[in-house]
Amino acid sequence: MNARYARKTRRQVIAIAITSVALFVAGCGADEKPGGNKAVSTSAAPQRSASATQGSQESEQPVETLVLVRGQKGLEFAVNSVERDAGGFLTIKGQLTNTGDSAAAISSQTSGDETEVMKHGSSFGGATLVDSVGKKRYYVLRDTDGRPLTTTGLSVLKAKANADVFMQFPAPPASTTEVSFQLPTFEPATLKLS
Repeated sequence: MNARYARKTRRQVIAIAITSVALFVAGCGADEKPGGNKAVSTSAAPQRSASATQGSQESEQPVETLVLVRGQKGLEFAVNSVERDAGGFLTIKGQLTNTGDSAAAISSQTSGDETEVMKHGSSFGGATLVDSVGKKRYYVLRDTDGRPLTTTGLSVLKAKANADVFMQFPAPPASTTEVSFQLPTFEPATLKLS
């Protein structure tokens, strides 16, 4: 039901945006002479690109770093969000950065040591969350084919480069307010849960 609502909302926003642009272009052309149609069509194109540029600037705003964990070979993982959803999942999103001056291979240990996960290639399937109060360890979720629900296929990171990374876990109980985040070859860190 949420996906349908999101699609319906997106369609409504797109329809409003298209209608607004059409009315704006029509309004701009009303003051011009009848022979000036070419000027109207050429002035409409820059207006669209200007709004597209503004949209990309908004999406490139700085993202808050909740926790920064350091790994081997100059790798750092900045956790930018930890979100629970109504379906009982906890998603961690962040950015892996190579701070070194040469390319860094991401250790195969980050994939974990489960045969089912390892056969799907490099991943962050070895990540875990530890709830010390509830005495539970949470592993990255897998789909029905055994693929981890995390970023996959990232084996080398160029110098000074970064990559977006996500990991999805079963959500701890609502009473759990913090967990220890552990990713093989990286230092552990405490994550606050809301």
